[in-house]
Amino acid sequence: MDFQFKLLKKDKSSNARLGKITTPHGEVNTPVFMPVGTQGTVKSLTPERVRELGAEIILSNTYHLYLRPGHTLIKDLGGLHQFMHWKYPILTDSGGFQVYSLSTLRKITNDGVEFQSHIDGSKHFLSPEMSIEIQEALGSDIMMCFDECTPYPADFNYAEKSLDMTIQWARRCKKAKNDNYQALFGIVQGGIHHELRKRGVEEIANIGFDGYALGGLSVGEPKNLIMEIMETIVPLMPEEKPRYLMGIGMPEDIVESVYHGVDMFDCVIPTRNARNGMLFTNSGNIVIKHARYRNDELPLDSQCDCYTCKNYSRAYLRHLFQAKEILAVVLNTIHNIRYFMNLMENIRNAIKNDNYEAFRKKFKHET
Repeated sequence: MDFQFKLLKKDKSSNARLGKITTPHGEVNTPVFMPVGTQGTVKSLTPERVRELGAEIILSNTYHLYLRPGHTLIKDLGGLHQFMHWKYPILTDSGGFQVYSLSTLRKITNDGVEFQSHIDGSKHFLSPEMSIEIQEALGSDIMMCFDECTPYPADFNYAEKSLDMTIQWARRCKKAKNDNYQALFGIVQGGIHHELRKRGVEEIANIGFDGYALGGLSVGEPKNLIMEIMETIVPLMPEEKPRYLMGIGMPEDIVESVYHGVDMFDCVIPTRNARNGMLFTNSGNIVIKHARYRNDELPLDSQCDCYTCKNYSRAYLRHLFQAKEILAVVLNTIHNIRYFMNLMENIRNAIKNDNYEAFRKKFKHET
């Protein structure tokens, strides 16, 4: 099936929305959190395990897969779904954020970005057209327009030039896209400047995309500025299309962003924090290396139904982490991913039952 988004319901007490995305590889219920599979894998987990935990869509990274093993190789081997044995929807980012992170190894022009590989120092050039070519070769269900991720801090003049370039590149991405099953989302930039963000929404929406993302946040800004931009700009994004807040992943930020109308999220936080021994629970976060858990017989979270919580104590998980055992990463990641999937299920149920405001207040109180 072609890409579709259906807005099913709006919460009576907020701007929270319940929706359904349809793609050729399956359906996605929104609001949704997408686990990040940068290199074509959600670190430490098999695709079957990721699906069992409740994930309906994952994100993979255009920049990394272009450099290694190469998009043409992946295409020749049947596309990213077959290559990584994931049968369900995939969203690929454009590579813009990774190029942004290579600030000392890149040169930005109107044509695109010249950069050095972080792997071997080789030189490459990524343009809007090349970004689309790579993503089409990967065969993702949702592609992102190539954009310049505006840094923080950035004064008005820089942010305006960055926005103008992102808008120009968005037009080129749409023109370069073949008429196929893949959806293409536009990205709104503009830094912390509300005037530029509003213009960005208007101009990107006028180009016309299958969905819209708010990008260039979570790059060093204070949280209050991120929330101000999100609260102001998200309601201006087209109502009939999915709204995606890129790179935001703390549970309390997800809950707040859904309140203002965001449908889609991604972040490395659940997997990265799991590898570093920070675990999310319904009674607060746990840093598993702390000595207080040495003799703790309790599961991580008595309210969690994941394999880790059903079978292992905090004491055992601490032992594995302190011993640097691979199993520590596996069990911690299982739990953190399931926590996020449970959170999204609870968010959707609250919207369905028209009590999102009450859910939001309760969540704030408990965390």
